Formats: sequence, structure tokens, C-alpha cells
Amino acid sequence: MIITEKAFKEHLETVTKLRNLLNEIENLGKKLSDILKKHNKVLLMGNGGSAADCQHIAAELVGRFKKERKGLPAIALTTDTSILTAVGNDYSFNEIFARQIEALANKGDLVIGISTSGNSENVIRGILKAKEIGCYTVGLLGKNGGKLKDLVDLAIVVPSNNTPRIQECHILIGHIVCEIVDREFSDV
Repeated sequence: MIITEKAFKEHLETVTKLRNLLNEIENLGKKLSDILKKHNKVLLMGNGGSAADCQHIAAELVGRFKKERKGLPAIALTTDTSILTAVGNDYSFNEIFARQIEALANKGDLVIGISTSGNSENVIRGILKAKEIGCYTVGLLGKNGGKLKDLVDLAIVVPSNNTPRIQECHILIGHIVCEIVDREFSDV
């Protein structure tokens, strides 16, 4: 019971600290809605649990979140094992997202990098490639934001050093952003 109580307490403390990021989260939701209304898309990238969060958020946008609306263009760059292994083998694991950004992103798209440390080299390279193309870049980060904090156009840094709590907050942020998008597209 001690582990359960400790985890629940840490979760609540971390989520409570997100109140300081409400403007950034709302701004992300509005920016994503604006980009989607211009017929651009969102591309998401991350590793491990963050890769799963990319898939989860993309699914909420392509399918639906809470309201019935048209499907919206979102791609998790974490899902195609043939691309991931080919690029990893032929170039390096550090290039798996940059190469996909180069192939799939267009100027005006939104690219989200999710990294609990903010220092994932493959996400950093993907963000740099996205900026080169002219995409709007976002980091869902943790700890001190790492290198990505200063590279992205919008950094949302969960104020915690605890990876599971950071990941829990990342998906909460993703859900809030999807709800904002739902609001913007429910009448479209």
C-alpha cells in the first residue's frame, strides 16, 4: 500500500503543478487547431512510452476524441517498423525521425517531439529538420526541458524529474489539447 499511496501522491502533486502551464497548453490547442484548419498536419515523435503517447494522440485526432467530427491529419512517426529499422540500419537510430520529417513534413505543419529528458538525440534531429522545412515545433518535455527546450517554438515542460509522472502528465496534456481541437472542429 505504501508504493500505491506514494505514486498517487506524486501524481497529484505533479498534475497540480501543471496549473502553471495552462496558457501554454491552451496555446498549443489553439495553434494545432489553426494549423489543421489550414489543411496542414501534425507529426509526432518520441521513444518508448513517449512513442506510445505519439500513437495515442494521433489516434485521437484521426479518429475522434469526445465529439463527432471529421478525421484530422496526424501521423505518429513511431509506428512503421520497416521505416524505423531501414533508416536505423542504413543511417543510424538518431536519424529515424529526421528522415521521416524530411519525407513527410511540409512548411506550416506542426511537429511535436515528446521526450521526458528533452535530450533524445533522434527527437532533437527531427525537430531541427522540421525547423529547416518551416514547421511549427513543440516539445512535450520533463525535468529541466533539456536541449529541446531551447530548440522548439513552444516548450511545455512538466515540472518533475520522475519519468512515470512526466509521462502521465504528457498524456493529460495531449487529452486537453484534443478536447480543444474537438471544440474548434465540432461545427466544421
